[in-house]
Amino acid sequence: MTLQPSVLFIFGIGYTGAQLGLHLVKAGWQVNGTVRSAAKAEALIAARIGAQIWPGTNLNIPAGAHWLISVPPDAGLCPVARVFGAHAPQAASITYLSTTGVYGDLGGGWAFEWSPVSPASPRAVARVAAEDQWRRAAGDRLRIVRLPGIYGPGRSAFDRMREAPATMPVKPGQVFSRVHVEDLVDGLVRLLEHPEQRGVFHFCDDEPAPPEAVIAEAARLLGHDSPRPVPVDEASLSEMARSFYAECKRVSNARAKAALDWRPRFSTYREGLAAIRAQSNRQSEREA
Repeated sequence: MTLQPSVLFIFGIGYTGAQLGLHLVKAGWQVNGTVRSAAKAEALIAARIGAQIWPGTNLNIPAGAHWLISVPPDAGLCPVARVFGAHAPQAASITYLSTTGVYGDLGGGWAFEWSPVSPASPRAVARVAAEDQWRRAAGDRLRIVRLPGIYGPGRSAFDRMREAPATMPVKPGQVFSRVHVEDLVDGLVRLLEHPEQRGVFHFCDDEPAPPEAVIAEAARLLGHDSPRPVPVDEASLSEMARSFYAECKRVSNARAKAALDWRPRFSTYREGLAAIRAQSNRQSEREA
């Protein structure tokens, strides 16, 4: 199916939303959404994305727009659902971006789109509550995308190595699923192409992997030695980063492949990191 130009409203234009918006603007779409700062609004407006500051101002949401909600829960509930949920029937489609953290710790087992939720962290509990809010608001029209770790230019193992290059945390048996931002954008475009699709979707690559393997590959691509491994309990990590190591799971993308004919272009972290490195090299050559 060819994606016909339409209107998208993104509640919370972050890293992924900005990439999706730029992609759709080039395809002739009208893209609007919310940000939290005037500086970000100005940058997006310059890229032909109609950014509005919220909270703090009334929002101009075009009638009949597709909705993408990327705002995290506020005090355990979704602020967008709280304010705009009653207007959900006016949307062409509603997609809520959640997290695979809602499945809790599976001891390395697989999380499928139909797996029961078992949130352990306060953030995951809040996400389940937000999903339920949107189910009440949108009914069976809702699409929930439960996301793994997102990486891409400016947000990858290369950047983490620059921030803390000396060591890398290691926890035996730990694996994470992840998705390159371009593959996530492609998946969200597929959902816009298929507004009839409902329920839960995962967009992730085909190879859940230990985080230290990703760091080691980034070091190899840079021509550096791998950082020194340290047990995760001894590593200098933020509380949020440490919480990720409390859960271990592999995430299936089976339903997205079957229902949307979606395939990750970057099927493992190796292809994804190589593409980021190549893009960085091209940019350096242009600036030289």
